Amino acid sequence: MTGTPSARSEVPPFHVMEVLRAAQERQRTHGDMILLCVGQPSTPAPRPVLDAVHTAIESEQLGYTQGDGIPALREAVATHYARTYDVTVAPEDVLISTGSSGGFSTVLLAAFDAGDRVAMARPGYPAYRNTLRALGLQPVEIDCGPQTRYQPTVGQLDALHAAQPLQGLIVASPANPTGTIIDPEQLAAIAQWCAAHDVLLLSDEIYHGISYGRPTHTAWEFGRESVVLGSVSKFWSMTGWRLGWNLLPQWLRRPVDVLQSNLAICAPAVSQYGAVAAFSPESSAELERHVERYASCRELLLRRLPELGIDAFAPPDGAFYAYCDVSHLTDDSISWCQEVLDRTGVAIAPGVDFDTEHGHRFVRFSFCVEPAQLDEALDRLAAMLRA
Repeated sequence: MTGTPSARSEVPPFHVMEVLRAAQERQRTHGDMILLCVGQPSTPAPRPVLDAVHTAIESEQLGYTQGDGIPALREAVATHYARTYDVTVAPEDVLISTGSSGGFSTVLLAAFDAGDRVAMARPGYPAYRNTLRALGLQPVEIDCGPQTRYQPTVGQLDALHAAQPLQGLIVASPANPTGTIIDPEQLAAIAQWCAAHDVLLLSDEIYHGISYGRPTHTAWEFGRESVVLGSVSKFWSMTGWRLGWNLLPQWLRRPVDVLQSNLAICAPAVSQYGAVAAFSPESSAELERHVERYASCRELLLRRLPELGIDAFAPPDGAFYAYCDVSHLTDDSISWCQEVLDRTGVAIAPGVDFDTEHGHRFVRFSFCVEPAQLDEALDRLAAMLRA
């Protein structure tokens, strides 16, 4: 019997993962791959996390946990918000998820009905758009350029909502792929607009902790009716541990908890026990050294990209990305990134993942590698462009 895949499965591929697959093959055949395409820190989880996992393996059953997460971790997340943002968060506000991606999908199922319109910035993280479509929701892309620092504005929301009402809005700060951070006044205005228009704000804050002179603010500083998405993946260097959390308004707590219990039962137990130690002072000291290294790579990239003739890019306020206009080099970013990989062994991400309209002339550099690796990658790219 030959089956037919569902219509909801017909979403575009995540091109970054296609590049990663090709890069791994390059490493197998040539042994010279430098990975600048994925947003994955090249550092391990903090030492206290690793120690906590060893202890948990010896002392805990590591079976199913509570659906919303172990109490110690929910308390640690709540304390983190009090310490970092001076925002009072109760453990009951926190739901631990299987990565922020798992939490995102569950919140979408709990908060919206099929056909609801959810806005997001373009350029933006492609899994937002593709997950919305797979779940029967309608992504509404807001064309955000350098004039708004690649972030949506209240004026744009007004125009969209007047044309056809929105039910949700996703914002990300620091953003992927641009690294831009929303100013607190702008985030406050967006949160107030959403509350006034009965639009659910989903604030993706998974890159918090990684910024360069511009502070980050959580949406819960400006009201409790939004959903905050957090994760130990980026700042905490724990991508493969698949652990995130949601801060949920009261009306969503029970529906999200029930859905998660059905869809995933719980987040990985061993990751939960380890993540409690991620919020310790010892872990923080180790992680701040990682941010210092990212800052060094950022300065290196900002200095050397113009030397290569690449001088139009978003200001990377946070995260570890530079989103660059390469229209003077190509109008097909997928083919150009493949050529760069074939000729140099350097893997970078094509902009079509992040922008369905203009991404054919953009690429994203990820600079969460060692500075020496980044320098070598830029040397290779310079040699290719001179040839």
